[in-house]
Amino acid sequence: MISPDYDSLQVGDSLPAIQLPPVNRTTLALFGGASGDHNPVHLDIDFARRSGMPDVFAQGMLGMAWLGRVLTAWVPQSRLRRFDARFQGITHLGNAMHCSGRVLAKLEQAGERCVRIELSSVNQFGQTKIAGEALVALP
Repeated sequence: MISPDYDSLQVGDSLPAIQLPPVNRTTLALFGGASGDHNPVHLDIDFARRSGMPDVFAQGMLGMAWLGRVLTAWVPQSRLRRFDARFQGITHLGNAMHCSGRVLAKLEQAGERCVRIELSSVNQFGQTKIAGEALVALP
């Protein structure tokens, strides 16, 4: 992986985005097994309906993991200094998520040259499901 360098980046530059296939039950079950999140609202349609939902829906941390993929496809994980997310909507079955990032600011923090990254996960209808920020140290 060739990591970007601080001097070559400009505020407003975009990170390479990822486009994901529509969320399906298999994805939810696999993530539940991998993460240990076996909350039945994500896996059991009957439970989800009793909870007032029309069907199961994606785990919030699955969406955050997708945003993490945007970051770690761009820089090694060791460069991440902070990674925050705000969950703004439910990612339903069939949502095909587009995950992206862009440089918000260049700054120095704790003696390191860093960039602040804005992250977003948006479905095919233009609805933002997760908004986040990350702080990345760059050479």
